[in-house]
Amino acid sequence: MSPPASGGLANGRADVGVAAYRGMKGVAKSSSERAARPDAPAPLRYPLPAPADAAAPAPAAAPAGPSASSCAGGAAAGGVDALTNGVHAVHLGPTVAAETREAATVAVGAGNDGGGGGGAASEEPKKKAPYYPDYLALDELLACQRPLSFAAGDPHHDEMLFITIHQTYELWFKQIIFELDSVRRIFAELSLGEKKISLALHRLSRIREIQKILVDQISVLETMTPQEFLDFRDYLFPASGFQSFQFRLIEIKLGVRPEQRLNGKWIKNVSPEHQALLRKVQAEPSLFDYVERWLRHIPFRDFRGYSFPSAYETAVDRMFTLDRTNLERQLSGDDLARSLDDLERTRYTFESVYKRDVHEKMIATGARRLGFRATHSSLMIMLYQDEPMLQLPARLLHVLVDVDEQLNQWRYRHSQMVHRMIGIKVGTGGTLGHGYLRATVDNNKVFSDIANLSTLLIPRRLLPELPAELRDQLKYFHQIEAFDRQLFESGGTGEDLSFC
Repeated sequence: MSPPASGGLANGRADVGVAAYRGMKGVAKSSSERAARPDAPAPLRYPLPAPADAAAPAPAAAPAGPSASSCAGGAAAGGVDALTNGVHAVHLGPTVAAETREAATVAVGAGNDGGGGGGAASEEPKKKAPYYPDYLALDELLACQRPLSFAAGDPHHDEMLFITIHQTYELWFKQIIFELDSVRRIFAELSLGEKKISLALHRLSRIREIQKILVDQISVLETMTPQEFLDFRDYLFPASGFQSFQFRLIEIKLGVRPEQRLNGKWIKNVSPEHQALLRKVQAEPSLFDYVERWLRHIPFRDFRGYSFPSAYETAVDRMFTLDRTNLERQLSGDDLARSLDDLERTRYTFESVYKRDVHEKMIATGARRLGFRATHSSLMIMLYQDEPMLQLPARLLHVLVDVDEQLNQWRYRHSQMVHRMIGIKVGTGGTLGHGYLRATVDNNKVFSDIANLSTLLIPRRLLPELPAELRDQLKYFHQIEAFDRQLFESGGTGEDLSFC
């Protein structure tokens, strides 16, 4: 994977100190530096071909209804046509009928014929107030539902629902990509303070809530019966949700790798322009790559003589000794032998935390993806997440798992819905339909290593105490000067605050 020219994985420092991690910087940023925030969009355009009628002048009045050119032509004239940072930029669409424009315009009188102004020169008109349909480009948006069965003179009522649901999905996919790109830009900087982590957490939480809507929306589509779907299904060939390039972008930007794909020809199912876009994004660091780098450089794992892997190994040895003693006390014979075998297999997983060779074997077999040091950091965050400085990182790891699981939940509900609608028929895009979709539920996970950390947790009573010096570094604290009690109780202004 080749990182971008700036902000890529290769440009990070080898390590970062505690002060940098805590975001403690003594020099104020200049206005130019503030302008280059990590969440400022960088230009990136979808290579979509311009519609054939893009150069045609916009009509003076709104179209009477949906037409074959109103959606594409309107988009080219100023609707949803450009891409910023991998996401469509929203432009104000063309105005509607002239009388609508006039009604929305706040004008200033330009000298009355009957005097009043004494023949004074007319004033400059004020800027036109935004008009809701124009702002949302509703003329173009509402003209984009064009059921093929209607055009063929064989109208089927439920095709409109089918189109509306899937267009809504694509709009939400666009918003997810917008938020996801923002989080990736935040993580492109190696030194992450609390504010940046909090911002990333906030936007990932938004993605999670959008995903819940996507899952719930399937219930609306299921109000259409299988027979009602079959009535117009033949008109859809060979179009398929398999060709949703935005959904592929979400998967790639999160960190789904090509080798995880069940169908090696998946990228060939989209247009050449979208293939080029997907390959470009595949060459960039994914959110998984950025999160792994951030975990790898967290400084508290090894701190002034303290080694988390060594302390963890000691605690694991003690835990398994106690477990073995309990089994030998309660079981005997074959039951004891089987239980001890299970215990040893479990111990092997724990050893992967502090034995690099075991970890590398799990990497080779695909059982683990996070690197050795990143695994240490993520586990330490989860075990000591009550420490003030580790609370935000722990919440961030939890929401990454939530986003991954919500995407998987959508895949599962989608496969259920497809099975309900077409059974085991081949999909309109030539895939194996339900069978293919069901298999992606298990194959296309990204943050499984973080989700599986619960296997490696140990009881609090066996958790090693952190060194006092390290524990102090993980606290939020400040020091105040000696104060005058009377001044304190008056709030420095004479107001009586003694009741506080």
